[in-house]
Amino acid sequence: MDKSIAITVLGALAQDTRLDIFRHLAQTGPQPAGQVGERFGLPLATLSFHLKTLQQAGLLDCRREGRQLIYQARCEVIIELMAYLTEHCCNLPAFNSITAVPIETLTRNVTGMNQEEVYNVLFLCTGNSARSILAEAAMNHLSQGRFRAFSAGSFPTGKINPFSLKLLALQGIPTEGLRSKSWNEFATPDSPLLDFVFTVCDNAAGEVCPIWPGQPMSAHWGVEDPAAAEGDDAMKMLAFRKALRELENRIRIFMNLPIKSLDKIKLKSKLDEIGQTLSEG
Repeated sequence: MDKSIAITVLGALAQDTRLDIFRHLAQTGPQPAGQVGERFGLPLATLSFHLKTLQQAGLLDCRREGRQLIYQARCEVIIELMAYLTEHCCNLPAFNSITAVPIETLTRNVTGMNQEEVYNVLFLCTGNSARSILAEAAMNHLSQGRFRAFSAGSFPTGKINPFSLKLLALQGIPTEGLRSKSWNEFATPDSPLLDFVFTVCDNAAGEVCPIWPGQPMSAHWGVEDPAAAEGDDAMKMLAFRKALRELENRIRIFMNLPIKSLDKIKLKSKLDEIGQTLSEG
């Protein structure tokens, strides 16, 4: 194990909920994600964030069984971390038992994690059934791990518009884990620390938002509501395609911003400018 991997592993465990989840899985063995969420009383969005962070650090394995995701602790990573921390220290013997650990597996899981910071982005709408869902799915698909996107609504409908799911499937964009949910899930102490919050409908932009953990930067990226389109299914699908194009165009511009090199005033200005950008073509 090298220093960068050790830092990633320690960082993933340096949060009480994630540490509890890892210890629980290490003690109990493989469990479905839903069972882990019930054990700790976590909303799905929060649970997904913590599990993803642990998995990206190489601390969890994940496999699919039917419709369930099964998570398993990789205890050998902790053994290897201990060896790294105690090597040449305090006259402690080396952990010879770890020499068989496939370090390339751990390295693959954390490749790039220390090269670029991962930003958490929340897309907001009123119903969280169309535009914000499209934005969440599109950013997670396009960013290749550089950004973690979430979505929520001020008054969620509790179900995703079927045209959203159909369009994402046609575009080859994963829809697993998408659901309509309240923005209150992201305003708790255990919620992901948000870096950016973007409203994608005018109603949500005019409402009083909760106090977000992390004091994220926000902007309004209003998109015409495709769910309000009239006509037959073909006309409605055209409206959804237009909304997705606008969102993808803005997301691509945003992801290409030199975020670390911009001060807050310039960054906020750039985010507002992106909100005025229309779709290409």
